[in-house]
Amino acid sequence: MNTYQFTVVIERQPEGGYLVSVPSLPGCYTEGRTLEEAREMAADAIRAYCASLLKHGEPIPVESTEEQFIGRLRVVLEPA
Repeated sequence: MNTYQFTVVIERQPEGGYLVSVPSLPGCYTEGRTLEEAREMAADAIRAYCASLLKHGEPIPVESTEEQFIGRLRVVLEPA
């Protein structure tokens, strides 16, 4: 078995629950009612996505840490 790491974006939704996306796997989205469920669903979605890639003879993307930024940006806006 091979182990891979993927960046996962989990966002709290205004109506409740969490939306999950995996930037390096286009179209890989899922959701969960709680943060823990969202993390579990993300792992399941990643496994299913990668299984489909392998089934179709496509490589599993490897993320480059040099090409990403994860963090917060402080932005000053001029008054309207």
